[in-house]
Amino acid sequence: MAEISAKVVMALREKTNAAMMECKAALKEAEGDLEKAEIILRKKGTIKAEKKADRQTKEGIIASYIHMAGRIGVLIEVNCETDFVARNEIFQAFVKDISLHIAAANPKFLAREEISEALIAKEREIAADQVKGKPEAIAEKIIQGKIDKIFSEQCLLEQAFIKNPDQTIGDYVKSKISELGENLVVRRFVRFAVGEDLAE
Repeated sequence: MAEISAKVVMALREKTNAAMMECKAALKEAEGDLEKAEIILRKKGTIKAEKKADRQTKEGIIASYIHMAGRIGVLIEVNCETDFVARNEIFQAFVKDISLHIAAANPKFLAREEISEALIAKEREIAADQVKGKPEAIAEKIIQGKIDKIFSEQCLLEQAFIKNPDQTIGDYVKSKISELGENLVVRRFVRFAVGEDLAE
């Protein structure tokens, strides 16, 4: 069968909120049929993740990760619903994966909502200068593309997961929500690097 297009995968993801890789696998199994793929996801329980998003997450762990012989360190809080899951090996491995990703990818923000309107406006202005003379509709698409790139580079939940670049960290979180059956929230993190931001 022909390769499943990214457009079809995105259509299924928008409809179900399931992770990209799960959508792609379901579409392959359904031979490209969107409705069949949605049924496959429902049967596997993948779509349950979004329904858990409103549940309170008062348990969890604060974890640390030290990289490069002590030159980079990450401190992170990830929450879940119960102490039982907080002590679960799958959950703890998931937190370690996120910490390792932060050490390697150096996100500046957790989510796009944390980026100030002033910073976005400044980046939009720079992008607008770069596309002067182009037709308005094309220019706007280019500008939005540049803003989206900033989100994907600087926001943890939108970065491509270093262990699986076809999956964002946000999708990885959703896959673990489905696997563990509880809402999971990356609450906050900080990354330290030796000598970083020190005045010379």
